[in-house]
Amino acid sequence: MVTNDATILHVKHEVLYEVAKLAWAGELEEKRDYLPYKMIPGPQAQFRCCIYKEREIIHQRVRLAEGLCPTSGKDTRNVVQVIGAACEECPIASYTVTDNCRKCMGKACQNSCKFGAITMGERRAHIDPNKCKECGMCANACPYNAIAHLERPCKKVCPVDAITYDEYGICVIDEDKCIQCGACIHSCPFGAIGSKTFIVDVIRLILARKKVVAMVAPATEGQFGPDITMASWRTALKKAGFADMIEVGLGGDMTAAYEAEEWAEAYKEGKKMTTSCCPAFVNMIKQHFPMLLENMSTTVSPMCAVSRMVKAQDPEAVTVFIGPCIAKKSETLDLNIEGNADYALTFGEIRALLRAKDINLEPEEDNAQEASVFGKRFGNGGGVTAAVLECLKESGENADIKVAKCNGAQECKKALLLLKAGRLPEDFIEGMACVGGCVGGPSKHKTEMEAKRHRDALIAKADSRGVHENLAKYPMDTFSMHRH
Repeated sequence: MVTNDATILHVKHEVLYEVAKLAWAGELEEKRDYLPYKMIPGPQAQFRCCIYKEREIIHQRVRLAEGLCPTSGKDTRNVVQVIGAACEECPIASYTVTDNCRKCMGKACQNSCKFGAITMGERRAHIDPNKCKECGMCANACPYNAIAHLERPCKKVCPVDAITYDEYGICVIDEDKCIQCGACIHSCPFGAIGSKTFIVDVIRLILARKKVVAMVAPATEGQFGPDITMASWRTALKKAGFADMIEVGLGGDMTAAYEAEEWAEAYKEGKKMTTSCCPAFVNMIKQHFPMLLENMSTTVSPMCAVSRMVKAQDPEAVTVFIGPCIAKKSETLDLNIEGNADYALTFGEIRALLRAKDINLEPEEDNAQEASVFGKRFGNGGGVTAAVLECLKESGENADIKVAKCNGAQECKKALLLLKAGRLPEDFIEGMACVGGCVGGPSKHKTEMEAKRHRDALIAKADSRGVHENLAKYPMDTFSMHRH
């Protein structure tokens, strides 16, 4: 994951690495409790007030790495979790008076407050956080702009207002609102929010000699430089014990072809529709716009499509998605979608898994192409639209349609509000909860701009096969492409 805080990133990845190493050795049960002491030997604290807090944070991160909630006895199905021991030092009060306050005679701030939260101190005004309703009237009224809005980073980035705080100022995630997008995880400067991982489950399945098939996201190409190809990933994953690896870009072709059929039918009926491949966008519809579920495509995601194809060939196979997405983890936990991926790992998690076995991604020329260029670009913002329109053209259907290509969760929410109100000018909505599409996912390895040049160069090497031409090579009649 790309972040400006190297300390948080280092701690997170070292925990994953240590847990993976113990899991590979079959020693996790025996030695997990020693990890906080190994990583924080003392006597001096490294990044917190004391070694005891640091060790507790490591302990809670170890639990997350095992797929558990950070604190025992508080297990929930939510993938995104608060590391309580790490949540600290953020201002409890959202509005605070700065030194710019002149304690003026007009007392505009005090007079504007309807809740009695503002009193005058010896030198400046004071806001009582217990009475403040965070309406912002005082800040608007102050002639000196002396009242600052100190919105906590996690709350600021949450697109669905799922974050509040308890009486101690600790972050609380409303799981009925959370869409599992993961935006809050990398916004916290204390590393106090993380996600459950399936890294231990996957390692144990490989050790048990199960047929574990990796499915690598289209957003992968370009994330690790110009020489790390899908062939590089296939080689590394097979060294780790995966039975095989498949490009999820192939699933992009599958989803585009079947979604095109839905779009064509809906367009003729005058019905507006949304895409269904981004799990955070799907979660947003389910939890915040349930009245629009009938407008959502019934076609499964590319991840699910590839998983169903694999399982149609071998029902005993275990499928593992690899990509930059946190919400994909929640999709694997949706028991209403049969045949979906069993597990999902982020780039950071799969790298820890490989690193624990001393396996590196090495430059390698691609010797096979499983997806069309359109499927490969499925992870780009606008990529789904481009693929679906291509399929409409290939089928001789009308491709002259208008699509709201939503770039990020805020644009998704705006488009859905318009659709709900019957005021959406476009015919369809492409919903991508991450800015830039999947390539901008919360667990990306490089920024979108850093990866774009390498990504474009890699995809440019692919042949120009059409979507339907590509799908003709695969057993599409052996599994369903519909969600239910």
